[in-house]
Amino acid sequence: MPVTHTSVDAEAAARLVAFGMRPKQLPARDVVYGELVRRYAEDNAFKALTHAVASGLGLMVLQVNQQAGAVLAAVDESIFEIKMDTYARQAKIRERRETEKVIHGLIHLAVAALAYPRPDDLANDTYIGRVSVEQVDAMVREAARMLDERAQQAEANNDPLADAPELEQAWRAYARRPAAAATKDGRMAADTTRGMVARALRFLADQGFLVPVSDEQGGTYRTTPRYQIQVRELAADAAFDDLLALDVVAVASAGGTLRAASSDTLQ
Repeated sequence: MPVTHTSVDAEAAARLVAFGMRPKQLPARDVVYGELVRRYAEDNAFKALTHAVASGLGLMVLQVNQQAGAVLAAVDESIFEIKMDTYARQAKIRERRETEKVIHGLIHLAVAALAYPRPDDLANDTYIGRVSVEQVDAMVREAARMLDERAQQAEANNDPLADAPELEQAWRAYARRPAAAATKDGRMAADTTRGMVARALRFLADQGFLVPVSDEQGGTYRTTPRYQIQVRELAADAAFDDLLALDVVAVASAGGTLRAASSDTLQ
């Protein structure tokens, strides 16, 4: 017999999806949310219904568990898809030119690569990564230096840059910006690379992907289970593989504290 769903079931599935759209809400902090997550894990019919409700809204269920809650992603052209203009407003980006899109995309790739530099880190549900503004900026600048060398070699071999990976197209936009500069009132200038990184990290924190830890190194954050699930999806992106392949990320200690490798270690 075909499985039938009551309006109560549909409402419960929709409520679970709604919880997933509240990035800082966690099952451990809400009894109803926790019960819905438990039901999702134990009731295959309810699980399928939840996926159907999400799909009808233009969302994809990446994972549902007690640690992260319901983790969702918008499909292409979904009303919930975060476009550059939306991201620019939320991250308070002044310019929305193509160059800005490239730079911010590079920053987010670097944050993900620093947070989970090894496949084992990404696969380990208990792993917690740490990233800071200075680390991300240092990593992207080192990647830019290495990409510059790769581009020069490609030109020497008469290989058109248009055929190179997308990260090789982006380094100039980042490298020509100053790393840091202070405004008259002592705040970090918005158009510096560290200023852009700081906004990107704050945006990720607002989305429930990172949690502020301290003001050290321009601002230090730890990762959340929600972010780990998102990065697992990102890891399928070729640009993410290109960035990791540059080998500009190193693990400083067994405790999982991460740092950007210095140029001296890359010779």
